[in-house]
Amino acid sequence: MKNKILYILLLFSGILFAQESLSELLKKHNNESVPYISVQELAMPKTDAFLLDARELREYEVSHLKDALHVGYNEFNLANTTKKLNNKDQMIVVYCSLGIRSEDIAEQLKKEGYTNVYNLFGGIFEWKNKDFKVYDDKNKLTENVHAFSKEWSQWLIKGNKIYD
Repeated sequence: MKNKILYILLLFSGILFAQESLSELLKKHNNESVPYISVQELAMPKTDAFLLDARELREYEVSHLKDALHVGYNEFNLANTTKKLNNKDQMIVVYCSLGIRSEDIAEQLKKEGYTNVYNLFGGIFEWKNKDFKVYDDKNKLTENVHAFSKEWSQWLIKGNKIYD
């Protein structure tokens, strides 16, 4: 019995440490100029957001959130993106693998006057880690997620890691 309790405590502390580490990673790379939205909040039926995927096309084609618009990062075009957005007050959620590149894209939208822009905390990795669905380039459910790099792939716990 003591061993089971000890095992559960160790497992639980590992989960907390991993989450804390993700928070620290994002604090290290982001300036938090754009508010985060959690994957749980985004997944709620009441959340009506326009989703922008700020990863490269090869990442998006492996998998993406349902109905997300690919806008890219290296080739991001603000003018082309804003043409697809209805109004500057609509809720917009930008995501990438973890939430680092998406903050840069979200900042550009805010500077353009969009008032309701969020960065998905933990990105598609956290989305998949919490067992939410992702879709491939044919809009079919998939377990595959582009892992971006060996270094960043440590944050993707669930799904099949795909590399170029």
